[in-house]
This record gives sequence, C-alpha cells and structure tokens, in this order.
Amino acid sequence: MAQAAAVAKPPAPPRRRRASATPRRLPYLLIAPAALLMLGFIAYPVLSVFYYSLRNYNPTKPWRNGFAGLDNFTQIFSHDPQFWDTLTFSAKWVVVEVGLQLLFGLALALIVNQTFVGRALGRALVFSPWAVSGVLTSAIWVLLYNSQTGITRYLADMGIGSYGTSWLSDTSTVFPAAVVADLWRGVPFFAILILADLQSVSKDLYEAAEVDGASRLKQFRHITLPHLKDAIVLSTLLRAVWEFNNVDLLYTLTGGGPAGETTTLPLYIANTSVDAHNFGYASALTTVAFVILLFCSIVYLRLSKFGGESK
Repeated sequence: MAQAAAVAKPPAPPRRRRASATPRRLPYLLIAPAALLMLGFIAYPVLSVFYYSLRNYNPTKPWRNGFAGLDNFTQIFSHDPQFWDTLTFSAKWVVVEVGLQLLFGLALALIVNQTFVGRALGRALVFSPWAVSGVLTSAIWVLLYNSQTGITRYLADMGIGSYGTSWLSDTSTVFPAAVVADLWRGVPFFAILILADLQSVSKDLYEAAEVDGASRLKQFRHITLPHLKDAIVLSTLLRAVWEFNNVDLLYTLTGGGPAGETTTLPLYIANTSVDAHNFGYASALTTVAFVILLFCSIVYLRLSKFGGESK
C-alpha cells in the first residue's frame, strides 16, 4: 500500500481558462445604442429620399401619387431650366464665398498668430461671429440693410446714394450684399482652423530660413503654405459643402429674390417641397445634388492629393 501511494500520479495541471470575449466586446456594446440611433437618424432619411425620388408624391394631390421611375430625373435634366439656373448660381456662390473666406481667413490667422499687445482680445473678436447662429446672422444683416434705418440711410446722410435704397431688392447689388453678410460669419471658420495648424509649425524652420537669407514671402511660400496644405484642403471642402447647402441666410435675406437672382439649388428644393408640396420631385432634386457633391468632393480630394506629402 505504501509503495502504491509512493508511485501515485501527480495532480493534473489546472486547465487554462478560455479568455472571456466580453471585455473585448464591451466598448462596442457601450456605443451600440448611440450608433444605432445615429444610423437610424441618418440612414432612414437618406434612403427615404432615394425612395421618394422614384415616385410622384404630393400630399395635396394623392390621386397622382405612385411609382414614377426615372420620370422625375428626366424632368430635371430635360424640361426644368430653373434647375440649371439654380445650379449655376450655386456654383458661383460657392466659388466666390469659399475663395474670399479662405483669403480673408488666412490673412486673419497670420495676423493673430503674431505676438502683440491685446492678442487674446483680438482673437476673441475675430472668432466671435462664428459663435452666432445662421438665423441670428441673417437677422442682424437684414437690419443693417434696412432702407430706413440701415447702412444706406447713413450713407444717404453723407451724400452717398439716395434715401430709400435697398441693396437686397436691387438685382445689381443683391449678390454682393449677400456675399458680405455671409463673409462676416464664414471668415472666422477658416481663421480658427488655419490658426490651429499654424501653432504646430516649428519656429526653428523660420529661424533657419532667416539665417539662409529667405524673405518673408519665401518663408510663407516654402514653409507656411506646405504645412497648411491639408488644413486648407479640408476646410475648403467642408465649407464648400456647407455653402452649397446654405438655405437659412439667403432665405432670410432675400427669399431667393429679387426675380430669382439668389435662388440656390437647396433653396429651390426647399421651395419645391415646402411650398409646392411636390416631395417626389424635390427628392429627385436632392438626389442629384447629393451625387454632384459626392463627385466634386472625390475629384477635389484626388486633385489636391489630400493626406499626401507636400513637395
């Protein structure tokens, strides 16, 4: 018996417990409710727009509702001159606004990036218009352009222009007036993003360039601009999409007038759906606008080589 006990088998090694998959899945489980809500709020409207773009849908004329196929798109490209007019104005609006906002935003960012007395206050004043909502911005500029109490009244008091002049009702001045109003709020967007990127530029590069005898212009061209390339590309793309979809400011300032001079494609879509209740045709217009923005964004990112190394 003792000999048998001496040769007894040693205890078996403990089994390795399989690592629980719950800790790895926990982060995904925690964000799943928010992700599902975002998917619902984003995917459902997009899919519903694509669905209604293939239908005739007007709640005020239910007897005409039904499947339309590609009839709405045929109407857009073949029998709707207003679509081309609004698309042309939208392109003009985006190019002018984004170009001027980038130019002035870059200039302001370079200025407030310098060291001077009261720089913190200067930055706050530069960035403050971006904190104002679009509707409030429109209301401010409507008051400024008021023919009785606005800018034109004070200019007339100084002998410039005549009393009762309204820049927003004149086809020759409505576009510049709307551009200035949107510049006031859009320029800080570029200034903020560009200034944030300027803070990361090493001062050693500028010191080395000064030692080599490089002028301020050459430093800006060969150091500042290459460093700001990705920030400029991203900010112009985002702002171009926002300006293309701009409805609140133009709707409040001009309502698309006078004589349709300031009607953008999104404003035309809003009027078609809300005023005319033609939701099927408005959905088709929205689908076309989505495809145009997607195509232009891809081409822009490819041509600008976003994320690539600057030469």
